[in-house]
Amino acid sequence: MPSSRHHQSQDHPAAQNPIPADMVLAAVRLPGHTGFSDVHIRNGRIDAITPAGDRHEDFMAAGAQVLDLEGRFVIPGLWDEHVHMTQWALAANRIDLSGAASAGAAVELVRKRITAGPEPDPAVTVVGAGFRDAVWGDVPSAQMLDDATRGVPTALISHDLHCVWLNSAAARRYGVELPADGLLREEPAFAVTRELGMLPDAVVDGWVNTAGREAAARGVVGVVDLEMTWNRDVWLRRIAGGLNVLRVDAGVYPEDLERAAAAGMRTGQEIDGGAGLLRVGPLKVLIDGSLNTRTAFCVDPYPHGGHGILTVSEAELVALLGRARETGFVPAVHAIGDGANQVALDAFAEVGTGGRIEHAQFVRQEDFSRFGGLGLTASVQPAHALDDRDAADANWAGRTDRAFPLRSLLDGGARLALGSDAPVAPLDPWLAMSAATARERNDGRGPWHPEQALTREEALLASTRGRGRIRAGDVADIAVLDADPLTAPDAVFAGMPVAATLVAGRFTFRGAGV
Repeated sequence: MPSSRHHQSQDHPAAQNPIPADMVLAAVRLPGHTGFSDVHIRNGRIDAITPAGDRHEDFMAAGAQVLDLEGRFVIPGLWDEHVHMTQWALAANRIDLSGAASAGAAVELVRKRITAGPEPDPAVTVVGAGFRDAVWGDVPSAQMLDDATRGVPTALISHDLHCVWLNSAAARRYGVELPADGLLREEPAFAVTRELGMLPDAVVDGWVNTAGREAAARGVVGVVDLEMTWNRDVWLRRIAGGLNVLRVDAGVYPEDLERAAAAGMRTGQEIDGGAGLLRVGPLKVLIDGSLNTRTAFCVDPYPHGGHGILTVSEAELVALLGRARETGFVPAVHAIGDGANQVALDAFAEVGTGGRIEHAQFVRQEDFSRFGGLGLTASVQPAHALDDRDAADANWAGRTDRAFPLRSLLDGGARLALGSDAPVAPLDPWLAMSAATARERNDGRGPWHPEQALTREEALLASTRGRGRIRAGDVADIAVLDADPLTAPDAVFAGMPVAATLVAGRFTFRGAGV
């Protein structure tokens, strides 16, 4: 599959501070190729790829380090094209509600946490994350949560971040009017979620540093961070504090677009003070809700009524896309429902600009070819197809042949960029690629719409910004693997053993055997 069908390679300069020593990754294998090779790295770039043992004398004379990788496989470092990095780090330190099969089960998990430890501090909100109320048989209520939490302020965040379930004490703390079901949706939920994340910088940055190192251990070299905040200064602080294991493209939201433009920022620009790791990301525009919260904007009504919500009108979206083009920003439009995708495509066509559609979970058949015709990237999260298959079957019954439609998008000419939307799914590209290629988990249910699967090669292209394989001249962002990603069994592929990760020739993760 030609790489032009995927997210185009976006080169980065070698990471600064310090420039790594010259190195030879010796006796490696390239997926899909026979024989062994040596990868020569100089000044943070791949200088040459030669048959094993064929080393340039001038390179060796310069004192290059030779590292025998004993037949391991090397690929370009992986990118997660859609994360909320602060929320991902916070979720690891909250009550995990992802396994709750009902509202009652979620409440019981919270009750046990509150009663198991010391007397809760009333000044601290108890926070849980990851519930999926779209597939619950019972109905949440504020009273149900009140009865279990004994007046302790409690806030539970849905897995898709579009809904927050509060008890009465938390509603009073955050000054919100609580409906009978206790659920805030969309912007009111986002506002409370932002407040819940207002912890000391040192605490959050420490958790983000841990999350970044865990990502590096999975072969990740970069993320597109779409946290709902003015993100530039947050990442400058983190990098100045020593976080240097990931490249970051930091997104901007419409409320900050003029501030960014006044500062001379534009998508793709390297940010001063970011040690060569930080760039300006896309302009993120949310125009509908989510499947779980049943607010994704759809052409046909949901079984229980309503079409979801369109949070930005087409006229407003056209104006935003036009302003993005004027200021040098690539638009990244959140559109989940088929109605929202239609609106987004119409707006891109009217403005005549390229960009990205984030999620594209549900798309009309007649709209697939428009992605290619408009030169758009579909920034998709394959793990959601497996997480949300039951919700999709319930809400889009009889139409799920075009839900999470990776193959149809690719065949329609879309460029693909894979991500996680962490914390909605784990920040682990191997889980995303496994979901994209197998369309199933090892749960006995079998694949879900396997006709929408990608090949391994296509998934790797879409997870490496169109590179797919390493080449001389590339920045030395590299993942070293213990198995061949093209031929490993599905279970090995999903949990791919990563031996090392390099960013611009500098180790950001180095396993015990390397």
